[in-house]
Amino acid sequence: MVEELACEMECSRGEDYRLIKLTITDYNRKKEHTVVVECRGHDAARFQNVDHAHGWEKDVVDMVEQKEGKKKILISFECETLKSDKAAEEHIQQYMPKLSGLDAVVNIGRMSISGLDFEAEGEDSKPDLRTA
Repeated sequence: MVEELACEMECSRGEDYRLIKLTITDYNRKKEHTVVVECRGHDAARFQNVDHAHGWEKDVVDMVEQKEGKKKILISFECETLKSDKAAEEHIQQYMPKLSGLDAVVNIGRMSISGLDFEAEGEDSKPDLRTA
């Protein structure tokens, strides 16, 4: 799940730059963890870790700045294939049927996530996922 974050001040990194809350879900353990990542590109997105979040609201800056002793989660993703219209809808119906009909695009590519431990208790880890 992805949620775009609003910037309080004018962002000087270009109009395709934004910060998003990326929710990573472990369906086997029924846990989620949310991190803030940079997103570049519009439909064909690229994600990576945020170095700083100046200009965003305090809660966003706090999520970006790691607390002492907390292991940093490293994330990267680059879209290799973009599906839209009928191809996207067919892909969504096959792999995520509950999201069908939202007129979405599909980004396909390699995602790398390291430093995430669902076993460790943390503020951002949310147990008991809702079933839809």
